[in-house]
Amino acid sequence: MKRAELDAILTAMMDVAPGISDVNFTSERPPQVEAFGVLKTADIPPHITRLTPFQTERIALNIIGGERRLLRELAVRGSCDCAYMVNEKLRFRVNIFRQRNQLAVVMRKAQTEIPTVQSLSLPTAFKDVAKEKTGLILVTGATGSGKTTTLAAVLDEINRTLPVHVVTLEDPIEYLHPHKKATFNQRELGPDFDDFPSGLRAAMRQAPKVIFVGEMRDRATVEIAITAAETGHLVLSTIHTINAGQTINRILGMFDREEEPQLRLRLADTLRWIISQRLLPRIGGGRQLVQEIMGSNLRTREAIQMGEGEGRTFYDIIEQSHTFGWGTFDQAIVAAFETRRISDETALIYSTNKGKMSRYIDDAKKRMNLAEVDTSGMKLDLESFATSR
Repeated sequence: MKRAELDAILTAMMDVAPGISDVNFTSERPPQVEAFGVLKTADIPPHITRLTPFQTERIALNIIGGERRLLRELAVRGSCDCAYMVNEKLRFRVNIFRQRNQLAVVMRKAQTEIPTVQSLSLPTAFKDVAKEKTGLILVTGATGSGKTTTLAAVLDEINRTLPVHVVTLEDPIEYLHPHKKATFNQRELGPDFDDFPSGLRAAMRQAPKVIFVGEMRDRATVEIAITAAETGHLVLSTIHTINAGQTINRILGMFDREEEPQLRLRLADTLRWIISQRLLPRIGGGRQLVQEIMGSNLRTREAIQMGEGEGRTFYDIIEQSHTFGWGTFDQAIVAAFETRRISDETALIYSTNKGKMSRYIDDAKKRMNLAEVDTSGMKLDLESFATSR
């Protein structure tokens, strides 16, 4: 398979279904696409029903293109990350990895249009997030939950409103930000810097006001990011955790136990926002973004410094700070249910506190029923409505 053939296949695969986010090439399986979280066969010419190990290897080598760094990473670590572009219009973030002594390729489609706070319908709290001058902002969630997209919208808001220097460290670059009020320098792992710790150290000497780190993967990156936040920079990054409490614990777990008291103090001083997110199946197809949003106040700083305890959990603190624009996953799920974007079954499955969620749903149904009683006394059967969609 030549590169031109691969480009033609990828272009055709993008038209298989709406909402395609990923492309998957795995031996013994046909070429597949993921649309709205569901994996589907891409039945396109030449109608490959089952990829051979040789075919997946040729696809991988075409993407790598003889790049020695990537070949070395694949040989030593068993996987490598890179970017791939088709005709300067279609861009992918690629992971190539070994499985059962064969190569597999997963490609995440990169969006060419920069998302905005408005286009993503993000909560009003994000306006405050973009106004921060110093400290640490973390967006967390599972792979594929849209962390990079959310942070791209925050960076665009900064770009639109503030005349500052922004340095990004990415693996690979996913969104290409044009210069607006801000000046953007985007660096890619491999071609532009060796690893995140060294790239972050260098960034602190490049006079930025804002630093975006694609992912905080290890202790060294976290240590330098906290130092950068302490020295007057605004640092934005991502971590693969599911909520605020787990995010704090993940960071603490990267350090020795004797360092924990000092690290808690540093985190309490520097953490500005932790935004965790999930994508839920939506009524009628597609996925619904729900977020847990926690800012910084006296109670959160105390919980970070002292640890969670009786009457001092992040869940309770966030739930009771709804007037500040914060919110738990459960509150976001109820809001999505009330606007008929998700079903009550989905709300229960993805809730954090299922007992509370049952009561929330019952209360929401009562409010919705009352709101839909018309002058004739007729009302909408919500359960029938949900199933009919």
